[in-house]
Amino acid sequence: MRILYFLYAMSLVFLLTSGVHHPDGLNDPPRENRQIVPGAWQTDAYMHMLEGKRIAVAGNHTSMVADRHLVDTLLASGVKVVKVFSPEHGFRGEAADGELVESYVDSETGIPVISLYGRNRRPTKEQLENVDLILFDIQDVGARFYTYISTMTYIMEEASRLDIPVVVLDRPNPNRHYVDGPVLDPEYASFIGLHPVPIVYGMTIGEYARMVCGENWLIYDEQCDLTVITVAGYDHTSRYVLPLPPSPNLPNMRAVYLYPSLCLFEGTDISIGRGTGHPFQVFGHPSLPEDQFPFQFTPQSVSASPNPPQLGNKCFGRDLRDLPIEELRQKHQINLEYILEAYAHFPEKELFFNRGFEIRAGNNLLREQIKAGYTAEEIRKSWQEDLDAFKKIRAKYLLYPDYE
Repeated sequence: MRILYFLYAMSLVFLLTSGVHHPDGLNDPPRENRQIVPGAWQTDAYMHMLEGKRIAVAGNHTSMVADRHLVDTLLASGVKVVKVFSPEHGFRGEAADGELVESYVDSETGIPVISLYGRNRRPTKEQLENVDLILFDIQDVGARFYTYISTMTYIMEEASRLDIPVVVLDRPNPNRHYVDGPVLDPEYASFIGLHPVPIVYGMTIGEYARMVCGENWLIYDEQCDLTVITVAGYDHTSRYVLPLPPSPNLPNMRAVYLYPSLCLFEGTDISIGRGTGHPFQVFGHPSLPEDQFPFQFTPQSVSASPNPPQLGNKCFGRDLRDLPIEELRQKHQINLEYILEAYAHFPEKELFFNRGFEIRAGNNLLREQIKAGYTAEEIRKSWQEDLDAFKKIRAKYLLYPDYE
């Protein structure tokens, strides 16, 4: 579990490439970060719950307590950690997009690291046999298709069947300050969207866990014994620069802010820069007209994305790295103009969408609206009734002052 050097290196790369125009380095974090204390850091609030218990940690490379990993922190305090459950991208956060991850035993501690993005995505009864309590601590980014909330839900569901308490160590949501996008139709539920929430839901992962329980969205009748250790000094207006990249293809804060808007392209033939040095900061395709889309990039096979869309093909598109970071940080809507513009100029429109578009959109309507030439404003109006209903649900589970 001695991963501090690796984590330090990742955090340094993240902060140096974040596109922030003032010092946000490890020795000079933004003022807001200094005032915010994630749940995992507040050991006095949860260590007493762990005494004499066999603990499973659901975590990854973001599960840090200051400059030390949560697992190392627990072991140093005498806590009996019997296993680790890891999400998509693995325990160290290095696995590529969609790559299945194998379980293994840590050679130094002998602790099993069980992948929940491999042979099974739910912990099995056998994997939970010797567990008295589960600590969940993973950094989320606040978008419905980011799979860490699905992993958390599956853990809560299986824990509820076996009467195993779940303690969520809450962390800030970098896309915390707005709610937008179509609300998922349950017909299109999948691992990249389990619940009837919009693309951007404006909640921390702890608040989201409370909503899943409170709205009875767990698939079993049993309730989850849930505790959330809250973030100190935080509300939904708080700016927070993530100290580590939450996954390989979100390498900086610009990508984190653009992710809710650009991820819709994952259901199309358009590249969003996987296989380049700037994933989720560009978009393009070989068929887009060069005179309208002069920016060029060519996706290559890289460790974060071995087989990216448009591998080896020169793409013409848009470079979003010049957008002011402050503008992205303060946005209150996903940007539909990117996908509307790309579709309008795409020559073979029958090849634009793929079968994954509906599960990312959360419905079968958005595709038809784009094909019919709806404007962004017209599309957004069609979401409003469902968004208003969701906001009333959301309000019941907030743990921090809201942005409104």
